[in-house]
Amino acid sequence: MTGRTLALDDALYQYLLDVSLRESPLLKRLRDETQQLPMARWQIAPEQGQFMALLVQLSGARKMLEIGTYTGYSALCMAQAAGEEGRLICCDLPGDYNAIAERYWHEAGLSERIDLRLAPALETLSALERGGHGESFDLIFIDADKANYTVYLEHALVLARKGGLILFDNTLWGGRVLETSPDSADTRAIQALNRGLRRDTRVELSLLPLGDGLSICRKR
Repeated sequence: MTGRTLALDDALYQYLLDVSLRESPLLKRLRDETQQLPMARWQIAPEQGQFMALLVQLSGARKMLEIGTYTGYSALCMAQAAGEEGRLICCDLPGDYNAIAERYWHEAGLSERIDLRLAPALETLSALERGGHGESFDLIFIDADKANYTVYLEHALVLARKGGLILFDNTLWGGRVLETSPDSADTRAIQALNRGLRRDTRVELSLLPLGDGLSICRKR
């Protein structure tokens, strides 16, 4: 028995994948194609995608929002898990990778369930609030520009329903959260988010050492 989270070396991580990962051939092809891109590190790990799909199923999430989509791997995981009644709004900026996401969503038969909105995410979030979508989303996944993480939190708390889930990616930030005087605005923003979530009475909280750190909040 151990009183702390187990460290994973390469062999143990591979074992984890071998005995638990149920990645479909379509998801595997998308992940492999994304790994050839310059910003491949933006993609979540496959075991994280599977875990998020399980969260969708466990929570019964149907109306979902994603801030930061890239090539669409996490969106594909969540939209598939939500079933035919699921709907997902994705916020991202225009880029060559948009076409990759849409191609795989189409192949999966999910194009009608995923609404990709290409604009600065803060504009899209404000538009959703003005459009009467407050307290209506079952699950919100945030994996975009880190400097705005604390701002995204405030929008998410407006848009999520009571009992809804808000997920933040990269909250361990490759260990850079331990820096005492970080030069990076992104690092400072993640540190501020983590400290703020720890004492934020508006949410229940758990930070998991999954991928690059996944913070799971439940809106009270």
